[in-house]
Amino acid sequence: MKQKSVGLMLVLTVVVLAGIWPGAAGAGWLDKGTQFFKSLSGSDTVKELSVDEISAGLKEALKVGSQNVVAQLGATDGFNRDENIHIPLPKSLDTVKNMLNKIGMAYLFEDLELKLNRAAEVATPRAKQLFMDAISQMTLEDVKGIYNGPEDAATRYFQGKMSDQLAQEMKPVIENTLSEVGAVKAYDTMMKKYTSLPFVPDVKANLTGHVVEKGMDGIFYYMAKEEAAIRKDPVKRTTELLKKVFDK
Repeated sequence: MKQKSVGLMLVLTVVVLAGIWPGAAGAGWLDKGTQFFKSLSGSDTVKELSVDEISAGLKEALKVGSQNVVAQLGATDGFNRDENIHIPLPKSLDTVKNMLNKIGMAYLFEDLELKLNRAAEVATPRAKQLFMDAISQMTLEDVKGIYNGPEDAATRYFQGKMSDQLAQEMKPVIENTLSEVGAVKAYDTMMKKYTSLPFVPDVKANLTGHVVEKGMDGIFYYMAKEEAAIRKDPVKRTTELLKKVFDK
């Protein structure tokens, strides 16, 4: 009875594994899963693997993907030199930007924009543990939802699980960083020059809130890219555990 029960759990696990990444790689996973279970009796590899290990392997690709995102965006110029996620000045400062351009002081907003991106880069590592927590809390129903959902279903799961707490985690880091890198001073300098011009409208901007929002957008943008890569070729983006079970 124990052997039958373990076998059933393993079958269910591989059915889930085969279904999570549909599309081009889906048939390969299903075929390998079928072959895997044909060799259950007498397989030394199977005896070495527990159901818990296989279940852990299921989530490992998303862990690796999220770690890649945090490492990439948390590095110097992770935001600043990436045109996909570079953080511009808030829209509310467009008038200021245009006016300063006309009097040859574009360097003021360029300096501020660089500092906004630096703040996002410093704050990004706060997302690492939140990704890990969201993955560890993933239930079978969540897995089914990812399977039946759109191509970015896992990313949407992370957004739903993480967004509020991530914003809370990033906010104080960004506030401190904006001050440390001189962004607040740069903003004050820019606004002083702007308000010295005649007949200009009053303008205000929430720099911290802007960087938090755009920083989170960048993180989830690249998580969606990682998810697409995982769906295309899951085995190459996970640990030796899944390779041991499904490769070859």
